[in-house]
Amino acid sequence: MRRRTFDLIVTAGGATLMVVLVIAGSLLMWGASFANSNVHNQLAQQQIVFPPKGSPALASPEIGPYLNQYAGEPLTTGAQAEAYANHFIAVHLSEMPFGGVYAKVSTASRANPTNATLAAEVQTSFQGTTLRGLLLEAYGFSEFGLIALYAGIAAFILGGIMLVLTLLGLLHFRRVPEDQEFPRPHNGTTSA
Repeated sequence: MRRRTFDLIVTAGGATLMVVLVIAGSLLMWGASFANSNVHNQLAQQQIVFPPKGSPALASPEIGPYLNQYAGEPLTTGAQAEAYANHFIAVHLSEMPFGGVYAKVSTASRANPTNATLAAEVQTSFQGTTLRGLLLEAYGFSEFGLIALYAGIAAFILGGIMLVLTLLGLLHFRRVPEDQEFPRPHNGTTSA
């Protein structure tokens, strides 16, 4: 095989890989943008606001260290959703009878259907666990967006490297004599 033919094949493969990486990077960046804007818009519609700084709600050592940084802010990001779900709602649920576990409260309420307090606990537990689950889902979706962002950046970097390598391949293609073989044939002599 002629060396120029080999160089042309490898360079064309590099150019194809570069195009694929740029397309993948573009799609990953679009996915990251979609995830972040979707999470922001959905959370903003709920109009949840963190308790203000100095609030008794933030005084608990199980809550304050995690939520003080967001004090008074609207809940609009995945990180905020995770903090609110795991360090505000979960703490309050754990302080309820049966640890706020919906299945346990519901079972107790069905066993004693005339107990109005248990019936109210069922509603509170259901609402709290549902909101917590939805917030954690938003957090998970935001993490997928973050992964897509990093993968998109990596794809663009690799695409840039492939561009440089493709250009170097074209330069090498132009410098190789037309009659050079690849791999070079051996002349059958050995060096002593």
